[in-house]
Amino acid sequence: MRIALTREVSPSIDRCELTHVERRPIDLEAARAQHAAYENQLREAGCRVTRLPADETVPDSVFVEDIAVVFDEVAILTRPGAQSRRLETPIVADALRAHRRLVRIDSPGTIDGGDVLTIGRRVFVGESARTNALAFERLAAVLQPIGYSVTPVHVTGCLHLKSAVTQLADDTVLVNRRWLAGDCFDPLKLIDVDESEPHAANALRIGNRVIYSSAFPRTRRRLEALGIGVVPVDVGELAKAEGGVTCCSLIFDARE
Repeated sequence: MRIALTREVSPSIDRCELTHVERRPIDLEAARAQHAAYENQLREAGCRVTRLPADETVPDSVFVEDIAVVFDEVAILTRPGAQSRRLETPIVADALRAHRRLVRIDSPGTIDGGDVLTIGRRVFVGESARTNALAFERLAAVLQPIGYSVTPVHVTGCLHLKSAVTQLADDTVLVNRRWLAGDCFDPLKLIDVDESEPHAANALRIGNRVIYSSAFPRTRRRLEALGIGVVPVDVGELAKAEGGVTCCSLIFDARE
């Protein structure tokens, strides 16, 4: 059984942190309807959805992925790069405590979960405005002794590593190479986003399904032509808050 931890859209989402997109009005009810439809797709993919309540004091809290990174052996609680988001941690920690041993990233380290991409036993960590070297070192110190490799990836022009690259299959990633440096993903197969859709690299793989924003039809057609099972969802209101399909859930295997 997979668990998908989500959090209801905050009534203050229009006060969210923004870095690379212009602020536009967000329709709260539309955002909540889109989020509910997204949760339904998580259920269709076989996840048991556990939704945490909304809180007006934390505008970005629907993007629960940034608050923790969950492995089979341990859950690592992040210390988000935006100070306003650090209030989101306690409720997520309480929800994860029943499932995993918890480890924290402490000050002065900062890291967002959106900067961590795990492919098998390989962990890629974005060097971004939200994630610093001290947090990378702490993450590596926890993960390397239990058999993970941890590789830094320089990110430019976007918020998080997962804005630029996500996993589509065991050996395949979707990527916007303009926002990444280096060839650290070898020998994985790289599928490029359509040039007209620079934000299209964010996809959520669950089993043999890929949940994907309906805002990127050209890249979607490219994936479907390769035989990838794409499940489109409308997350347009959440995208105004600089969010994507990976951001809105923490997915992990339940322990027996």
